[in-house]
Amino acid sequence: MIVTTAAFGSHRLTLIARVNGHGQPMLVEANWLLAGNSWHSSKSVPKIKKYYGLTDEDFTFIDKNSLSMNEPAQALLIETIFQLKDYADGKRKTLDLPLDFSMGTEFQQRVWQALQGIEYGETISYATLAKRVDSPKGFRAVANANSKNPFSIIVPCHRVIASDGKLGGYTGGLDKKEYLLALEGSWT
Repeated sequence: MIVTTAAFGSHRLTLIARVNGHGQPMLVEANWLLAGNSWHSSKSVPKIKKYYGLTDEDFTFIDKNSLSMNEPAQALLIETIFQLKDYADGKRKTLDLPLDFSMGTEFQQRVWQALQGIEYGETISYATLAKRVDSPKGFRAVANANSKNPFSIIVPCHRVIASDGKLGGYTGGLDKKEYLLALEGSWT
Protein backbone atom coordinates (compact mmCIF):
# COMPACT_ATOMS: atom_id res chain seq x y z
CA MET A 1 0.00 0.00 0.00
CA ILE A 2 1.27 3.43 -0.93
CA VAL A 3 0.21 6.24 1.41
CA THR A 4 0.42 9.99 1.06
CA THR A 5 -1.29 13.02 2.52
CA ALA A 6 -2.58 16.05 0.68
CA ALA A 7 -4.12 19.41 1.44
CA PHE A 8 -7.79 20.02 0.74
CA GLY A 9 -8.63 23.62 1.47
CA SER A 10 -7.44 24.20 5.02
CA HIS A 11 -7.79 20.48 5.79
CA ARG A 12 -5.65 17.42 5.12
CA LEU A 13 -6.48 14.05 3.60
CA THR A 14 -5.01 10.57 3.85
CA LEU A 15 -4.79 8.86 0.46
CA ILE A 16 -3.96 5.15 0.13
CA ALA A 17 -3.56 3.23 -3.14
CA ARG A 18 -2.58 -0.27 -4.21
CA VAL A 19 -2.19 -2.25 -7.41
CA ASN A 20 -4.78 -5.05 -7.64
CA GLY A 21 -4.20 -8.60 -8.88
CA HIS A 22 -4.81 -7.46 -12.46
CA GLY A 23 -2.06 -4.85 -12.30
CA GLN A 24 -4.55 -1.96 -12.05
CA PRO A 25 -4.02 0.80 -9.49
CA MET A 26 -6.96 1.38 -7.15
CA LEU A 27 -7.64 3.85 -4.36
CA VAL A 28 -8.22 2.10 -1.06
CA GLU A 29 -8.89 5.24 0.98
CA ALA A 30 -9.35 8.97 0.55
CA ASN A 31 -10.45 10.43 3.85
CA TRP A 32 -10.03 13.33 6.22
CA LEU A 33 -7.01 13.47 8.46
CA LEU A 34 -7.84 15.03 11.80
CA ALA A 35 -5.71 18.00 12.85
CA GLY A 36 -2.53 16.89 14.57
CA ASN A 37 -2.86 13.25 13.49
CA SER A 38 -0.66 11.26 11.13
CA TRP A 39 -1.97 8.88 8.49
CA HIS A 40 -1.39 6.02 10.98
CA SER A 41 -4.35 7.43 12.93
CA SER A 42 -6.80 6.82 10.09
CA LYS A 43 -9.67 4.66 11.31
CA SER A 44 -9.34 2.65 8.09
CA VAL A 45 -5.74 1.49 8.57
CA PRO A 46 -6.55 -1.34 11.04
CA LYS A 47 -9.41 -2.48 8.76
CA ILE A 48 -7.13 -2.40 5.71
CA LYS A 49 -4.48 -4.41 7.57
CA LYS A 50 -6.99 -7.03 8.64
CA TYR A 51 -8.78 -7.29 5.29
CA TYR A 52 -5.60 -7.64 3.21
CA GLY A 53 -3.56 -9.48 5.86
CA LEU A 54 -0.99 -6.67 6.07
CA THR A 55 1.45 -5.40 8.68
CA ASP A 56 2.87 -1.92 9.22
CA GLU A 57 5.76 -2.84 6.92
CA ASP A 58 3.34 -3.28 4.01
CA PHE A 59 2.54 0.45 4.05
CA THR A 60 4.95 2.86 2.41
CA PHE A 61 4.47 6.57 3.05
CA ILE A 62 5.68 8.81 0.23
CA ASP A 63 5.42 12.59 0.46
CA LYS A 64 3.15 13.91 -2.28
CA ASN A 65 6.09 15.82 -3.79
CA SER A 66 8.10 12.60 -4.12
CA LEU A 67 5.48 10.47 -5.85
CA SER A 68 6.50 9.03 -9.22
CA MET A 69 4.39 8.89 -12.37
CA ASN A 70 6.36 5.75 -13.32
CA GLU A 71 4.78 3.66 -10.55
CA PRO A 72 1.04 2.92 -11.12
CA ALA A 73 -0.17 3.31 -7.51
CA GLN A 74 1.87 6.49 -7.08
CA ALA A 75 0.63 7.87 -10.42
CA LEU A 76 -2.93 7.27 -9.22
CA LEU A 77 -2.23 9.22 -6.04
CA ILE A 78 -0.85 12.10 -8.14
CA GLU A 79 -4.00 12.04 -10.31
CA THR A 80 -6.17 11.94 -7.18
CA ILE A 81 -4.41 15.02 -5.78
CA PHE A 82 -4.89 16.89 -9.09
CA GLN A 83 -8.58 15.99 -9.30
CA LEU A 84 -9.19 16.95 -5.66
CA LYS A 85 -7.42 20.28 -6.20
CA ASP A 86 -9.58 21.01 -9.25
CA TYR A 87 -12.68 20.06 -7.26
CA ALA A 88 -11.67 22.34 -4.36
CA ASP A 89 -10.99 25.16 -6.86
CA GLY A 90 -14.43 24.73 -8.45
CA LYS A 91 -12.95 23.52 -11.77
CA ARG A 92 -14.30 19.96 -11.47
CA LYS A 93 -17.69 18.65 -10.38
CA THR A 94 -17.02 14.92 -10.55
CA LEU A 95 -14.06 12.83 -9.55
CA ASP A 96 -13.23 9.94 -11.86
CA LEU A 97 -10.90 7.56 -10.05
CA PRO A 98 -10.71 3.75 -9.71
CA LEU A 99 -11.97 2.85 -6.24
CA ASP A 100 -11.57 -0.41 -4.34
CA PHE A 101 -14.95 -1.03 -2.68
CA SER A 102 -14.10 -4.65 -1.81
CA MET A 103 -13.79 -4.03 1.94
CA GLY A 104 -17.48 -3.08 2.13
CA THR A 105 -20.36 -5.48 2.56
CA GLU A 106 -22.68 -6.01 -0.39
CA PHE A 107 -25.15 -3.51 1.13
CA GLN A 108 -22.43 -0.92 1.81
CA GLN A 109 -21.20 -1.26 -1.77
CA ARG A 110 -24.76 -0.68 -3.06
CA VAL A 111 -25.04 2.45 -0.92
CA TRP A 112 -21.62 3.73 -2.04
CA GLN A 113 -22.57 3.17 -5.68
CA ALA A 114 -25.85 5.03 -5.14
CA LEU A 115 -24.00 7.94 -3.51
CA GLN A 116 -22.09 8.41 -6.75
CA GLY A 117 -25.39 9.14 -8.47
CA ILE A 118 -26.08 12.23 -6.35
CA GLU A 119 -25.25 15.22 -8.51
CA TYR A 120 -22.86 18.00 -7.55
CA GLY A 121 -24.78 20.69 -5.64
CA GLU A 122 -27.69 18.31 -4.90
CA THR A 123 -28.64 16.98 -1.48
CA ILE A 124 -30.97 14.11 -0.66
CA SER A 125 -32.24 12.65 2.60
CA TYR A 126 -31.14 9.39 4.15
CA ALA A 127 -34.70 8.14 3.52
CA THR A 128 -34.41 8.96 -0.19
CA LEU A 129 -31.08 7.18 -0.39
CA ALA A 130 -32.61 4.15 1.37
CA LYS A 131 -35.31 4.03 -1.32
CA ARG A 132 -32.67 4.26 -4.05
CA VAL A 133 -30.97 1.13 -2.72
CA ASP A 134 -34.29 -0.75 -2.43
CA SER A 135 -34.36 -0.58 1.36
CA PRO A 136 -37.12 2.01 1.96
CA LYS A 137 -37.15 1.57 5.75
CA GLY A 138 -33.38 1.24 6.00
CA PHE A 139 -32.39 4.87 6.50
CA ARG A 140 -30.39 3.97 9.64
CA ALA A 141 -28.57 1.20 7.76
CA VAL A 142 -27.86 3.69 4.95
CA ALA A 143 -26.50 6.19 7.48
CA ASN A 144 -24.29 3.44 8.92
CA ALA A 145 -23.01 2.53 5.44
CA ASN A 146 -22.23 6.23 4.86
CA SER A 147 -20.17 6.27 8.06
CA LYS A 148 -18.07 3.38 6.69
CA ASN A 149 -17.42 5.08 3.33
CA PRO A 150 -13.63 4.96 2.77
CA PHE A 151 -13.84 7.72 0.13
CA SER A 152 -15.87 10.39 1.91
CA ILE A 153 -15.10 13.13 -0.62
CA ILE A 154 -14.92 11.12 -3.83
CA VAL A 155 -18.04 9.08 -2.96
CA PRO A 156 -20.13 12.07 -1.86
CA CYS A 157 -21.82 10.97 1.37
CA HIS A 158 -21.68 14.65 2.38
CA ARG A 159 -24.62 15.19 0.01
CA VAL A 160 -26.94 13.16 2.25
CA ILE A 161 -28.76 15.13 4.94
CA ALA A 162 -31.55 14.47 7.43
CA SER A 163 -35.19 14.61 6.27
CA ASP A 164 -35.75 17.74 8.40
CA GLY A 165 -33.05 19.59 6.43
CA LYS A 166 -30.39 19.36 9.16
CA LEU A 167 -26.95 18.09 8.28
CA GLY A 168 -27.12 14.72 10.02
CA GLY A 169 -23.72 13.18 10.64
CA TYR A 170 -20.41 13.04 8.79
CA THR A 171 -17.36 10.95 9.57
CA GLY A 172 -14.94 13.80 8.90
CA GLY A 173 -16.90 16.14 11.17
CA LEU A 174 -19.81 18.45 10.47
CA ASP A 175 -17.44 21.35 9.78
CA LYS A 176 -16.11 19.45 6.76
CA LYS A 177 -19.60 18.47 5.59
CA GLU A 178 -20.64 22.15 5.76
CA TYR A 179 -17.45 23.10 3.91
CA LEU A 180 -18.11 20.63 1.06
CA LEU A 181 -21.78 21.56 0.74
CA ALA A 182 -20.90 25.28 0.71
CA LEU A 183 -18.21 24.58 -1.89
CA GLU A 184 -20.88 22.98 -4.08
CA GLY A 185 -23.34 25.79 -3.40
CA SER A 186 -25.92 23.59 -1.69
CA TRP A 187 -25.49 24.91 1.85
CA THR A 188 -25.39 28.45 3.17
